[in-house]
Order: sequence, then C-alpha cells, then structure tokens
Amino acid sequence: MPQLGFNLLAWTASISDDFFPHIERLKKIGYDGIEICMGQQDPAAYKRLKTLLGNLNLGITCVTIVGADANPASPDTAVRAKAVDLLKWNIDRTVDCGSKLLCGPFHSAFATFTRADIQRDEYERSAEVLRAAGDYAKQAGVMLVPEALNRFECYLCNTMAQLRMLVELTNHPNVRAMFDTHHANIEEKTQVDAITTIAPVLVHVHLSENDRGTPGSGHVNFKEALTTLAGVGYDGWLTIEAFSRSDPAFANAINVWREFSPAWEIAEKGHAFLRQHIAAAGFKR
Repeated sequence: MPQLGFNLLAWTASISDDFFPHIERLKKIGYDGIEICMGQQDPAAYKRLKTLLGNLNLGITCVTIVGADANPASPDTAVRAKAVDLLKWNIDRTVDCGSKLLCGPFHSAFATFTRADIQRDEYERSAEVLRAAGDYAKQAGVMLVPEALNRFECYLCNTMAQLRMLVELTNHPNVRAMFDTHHANIEEKTQVDAITTIAPVLVHVHLSENDRGTPGSGHVNFKEALTTLAGVGYDGWLTIEAFSRSDPAFANAINVWREFSPAWEIAEKGHAFLRQHIAAAGFKR
C-alpha cells in the first residue's frame, strides 16, 4: 500500500530546525512522511532531522536539481565530473536524514536550454553521469530517481517515454524513474498511457495539481492517475508537491509569482482529498 507524503517545498527549499514544528503538524494531519529539497548546506541539519523523524515515526524522501555548472548532459567533461560530485554530495545528505530515495530532474540542468534539437549524445552523457552516481548510490543504499519536467523547465526529458529510454540507457539497478501529475498534465496525451509506459521502472510519484495548488482544486484527474497506478501494482510513495511564495528565492527561481493556495490548506485539504481517492483506487494492502 503506498504511503502519502508532503513536500516541504510549500514552505522552504532549505530544511532547518525552524521547520520542525511544520513536520510535527504534518504528522498530526496524518501524513506518513515528508519530502525535502536539498538546499541546506550544513550536513548536521540533516542528521538532526533524522532524529526528529525517528521520534515521530515518519518516513522521508529527498529531491534535488542541478544547474548549468554541473550539467550531466554537458559536452564538457569537467562539468560532467562536477555533476557526479554534486550528486554524491546529495546522496550523502540523503543518507544523513535517513532517506533511501533521491529524486528530481538531475538528468540535466534545470531551466537550461540549447535552443537546438536534442542529440543522442546528450542522453548518452547524462546516462554516463547517472551510472557513475548510481554506483555511489548503490553502496549508500539510495535509489536515484530522475524526473521528467515540462518543456518550460527542461528539454531532455519531458515525457515518460523519454525518461524510460534514459533509465534503460543508464542500465543501473539504483537508477529508476518517477511520475509527476503536474508535468504529465502538460506533456502527456493521457495519464493512463504515461503511467503504463513508465511502470516497469517506476518507484516514486508526485501528486500535484495543474496550478501547483491544492490537489482536487484544479483539473488533474487524480482518480484516473491513482487507479492506473494501482492497476500497474505501484506501491511506493505518493507525495504531494505544491509550491508557494513562502521561500521567495526558491519561488523566483521556478517562476512562482503568486500564491496558488495557502500552504496549510494544501496540506490539510490535499490530505483529506487524496486519502479518499487512494482508498478507492484499489491498491493492494
């Protein structure tokens, strides 16, 4: 049976003790765990978080991105080497907070475009980096889970077909894939086909409304997505990923210019809405 998580990006891209009360409140709402972005540079903060989560009996997953200076698809060997080093650092922090899963669009640099047709060499370079990082992740007990984004945020992997191709090209047991309802709403013809395509390598899911607000308040068909996920035997995390302007630097970096829904409304109403649909979807217990 999948577990329901909540991504703290609704408040912050850099976890600290200041947000421990938020985590405690999420526990009271009924979440099984949280997801954090790896913006915090102090390793000790991740270790303190691990202690809190252990006391609360909550799980955790992690998400990260890479920039142009550490682009896995870059033709520059030094840039790709930096990408491997950066992913290793993120894997270490994933271990520090007690997580076994690091997801995100780290197959290529976020919001970095060549303004040219995609080249096969770009996928091969990305796979080379993911393979090297996968070796490091394997010894750490961490699963690397690249994410396809919409065309306005990346170009290398927009669809589940592209992402599955990259994962299979990487050919590493610790590199798998995730599905995000927000990006699928933009890029995929149907959620059913998208989920069916990625199912053989699927280990993580983000549940996100079309406008990144409260799940159930927009036009993403969560019933269809969850029923399809149950049908393919998915049993990993189902994590709400929603954004706000609570962290202005992060919001500006991802073009979030207004509040879609109050963060605690997202957490509370999203939990009630998705628990109902998860229960009705037919997941195996």
